[in-house]
Amino acid sequence: QVQLQESGGGSVQAGGSLRLTCAASVHTYSRYCMGWFRQGPGKEREGVATIDVDGSTTYTDSVKGRFTISRDNAKTLYLQMNSLKPEDTAMYYCAAAGVCSLLSFGFWGQGTQVTVSS
Repeated sequence: QVQLQESGGGSVQAGGSLRLTCAASVHTYSRYCMGWFRQGPGKEREGVATIDVDGSTTYTDSVKGRFTISRDNAKTLYLQMNSLKPEDTAMYYCAAAGVCSLLSFGFWGQGTQVTVSS
């Protein structure tokens, strides 16, 4: 069983930065592909970034060059978000998958709210 807990959300002005953290409770953390997803008001959930077991990463186009996903050996996932825009406002979720495909994520955290004001 995988348990995930996000933290680090908050309210910032446009151009600001936040770092999201996801603590994973699982023995085989290093074997999971990890990802960050978000769901904005009135929008469908979208994949933001993924990081595979070998450290390879993917990003959705709208965050490339502004967001950085990373993971460490302490079962923690991060999302560094810089140059935030109002359209980044959303609930952000941490997720885990055995295969690094956006449709394969089956373990989810409760989410952390990010609000960016103009």
